[in-house]
This record gives sequence, C-alpha cells and structure tokens, in this order.
Amino acid sequence: MDEERLLIYRLGVVFICLLHMITLRAERFTVTGLEGPVLAPFGTVLELSCQLSPPQNAQHMEIRWFRTHYTQPIHQYENGKDLFGEIIPKYVERTELLKDAIGEGKVTLRIFNVNPDDDGQYHCFFKDGKFYEEHITEVKVIAGSSQIQIIVHPPTTKGVIVECHSKGWFPRPHLEWRDSRGEIVPAKSKSYSRDEDKLFNMKMTLLLQDSSLRNITCCLWNPLIGQEESTSIVLPGHCCTCRSPCFVAMVITAISVVTLGLLFFSLNKKNRVFVSDAQFDLDTMWLDDMTMILSMLMVFAVMLIFSLYFILRGRHMKESRASLFLKNCSLCK
Repeated sequence: MDEERLLIYRLGVVFICLLHMITLRAERFTVTGLEGPVLAPFGTVLELSCQLSPPQNAQHMEIRWFRTHYTQPIHQYENGKDLFGEIIPKYVERTELLKDAIGEGKVTLRIFNVNPDDDGQYHCFFKDGKFYEEHITEVKVIAGSSQIQIIVHPPTTKGVIVECHSKGWFPRPHLEWRDSRGEIVPAKSKSYSRDEDKLFNMKMTLLLQDSSLRNITCCLWNPLIGQEESTSIVLPGHCCTCRSPCFVAMVITAISVVTLGLLFFSLNKKNRVFVSDAQFDLDTMWLDDMTMILSMLMVFAVMLIFSLYFILRGRHMKESRASLFLKNCSLCK
C-alpha cells in the first residue's frame, strides 16, 4: 500500500513538472524581423518590422527600439502606450510605432526624413516579465547625384588642369577619370567635404600634359548599390601650353635662322677685307653696325612670334570657355 502511494506521488510530481515546463515553454518566444542590410534612400521614410514567434499578444509587453544602448531608445512602448521621456533628441518626433497587428505580436517602426545619422544597426526588443528577446536589423542609408560638373582651367606652363565636382553622395563614392577607350587615367588629386546634411561633396583633379588626350570622362559610383554616374567632355585639339613642341620648335627655328644668317654674313665680310688698315677699320665698323641691327631684328622677330602666340592663345581660351560654359549649362539642366 505504501509502495502504491509512493508511486502515485512520484507520478504526480512528474506530471506537475511536465505541466510547469509546458507552461514555461508556452511563455517563451523569439523575435524575427527583416534580414539586412535594408537600403534607406536619403530623405525618404524607413519602415522596420519585427514579429514574435510563435505569434502572441504583445500589448502588455515592453517594446523598445534602440541603436547601441538599451537605455537610449529611439522609440519606447510600455504599459499599453508610447513613452517619450527617454527618447534620443535627434529622434524626437521623427518616429512612429505602428501597432495595428500588435495582437499577433507584430509592430513596425517608421522613421521619417532619413539622413546619414540613421545608418547602422537597429535593435527590436520585446520583454515579457523577466523574459526578453531581440532582433537586430542593419540599415544602409544611400544617396547619389546625377549632377556632375567638369571645369577646365586656363593652360599653364605645367599643363591644363581639369576638375570634376559632384555633390550629395552617401556613402562616399569612388571616383576615377577615364579616356575615350574606357581606360583609367591617373588623377592628380581627390578630396571631399561634407555639407549640412552630412552628405559627401566630391572633387577630383586631372593634370593634362598630353594634347592627344581630348575625350575624358569623370565617373563616380556608389559601391554599396553599384550606382554609377558619369559626364564626359571633349577638349579642343589645339589646346596646348607654352611647353607645346610645335611652339618651342617654332621659336628655336626662328632664333636659329637669324643667328646662322648673322654668323654667315660676318664670316663673308671678314673674308673680303683688304689688307689696307684704313679699309679694315671701315669694314669693322660697318660690320659692328650691321651686327647690332641684325641683333635688334632678331629680338624683334622673337617678340613678334611670342606676341602672335599669346594673341592666338587668348582667342582660343575665350572660345574654349564659352563652349565649356554652354556645355556645363546643358549638363546642369
């Protein structure tokens, strides 16, 4: 009889333990949500959803969205209502919790006017009594621009400097110059700054010393989504600097011809001088005068060549600036 009572007692304990385990298991849950990364275009509305599994009523639970610290929520729901006392200042009046399906354990966080500060991780946190679970979603903010401007500076002794400008990118894009065959042309420099919206403003320069490189393209692309934007420009074929081989050859040729002519004339005159000292003195004086005259003519010729060159270059620069201005205006449109 005692053995039967002991057996019944043991069976009762086992039954109670099983019942307790089943009850505890029914109270437990997991949190599921969007698998990142979630792309969020700049200035749009972002919605992040999370769901209890198995589905169950979450109206009595604490629901909290936060970035890195639990004690710094970006939205908080507790005791059946939204709480705003602990919200991070930059998210005040920028978030909304959609609770249409909270009876099945689903809520959606809505973030207005997405900006680069919203890039990163988001924790969706559910707490029921002492038990809690969370789901983490990765958000990537993106912004791109199709407005690319190419500026060509006046030629210098070092070459022609070409600049590429573009604003409003996030994350920071890659930049490169390409020629007409699509091959990369090394840039002279690359730099960036950030505006009041924390978007990237890009600048890239190129030093052209080869007049054969006429068609160049400025390319920018967002490595996160593969978005690429580009603008091309065709430089005039006769855009050259003072270092141009044609100009240098022209100056050297002119100086050489005048110098050789002067030397040839001097040698001829010396060979025709008579033995008479008086005649020699007269010829020497005449030769000195002619040498001075020819030297002045040589200087005048060189100055004339330089003047003609700079006049022609000035006209070409005006035409180039006008064409570039019209091209940039059409690109901005």
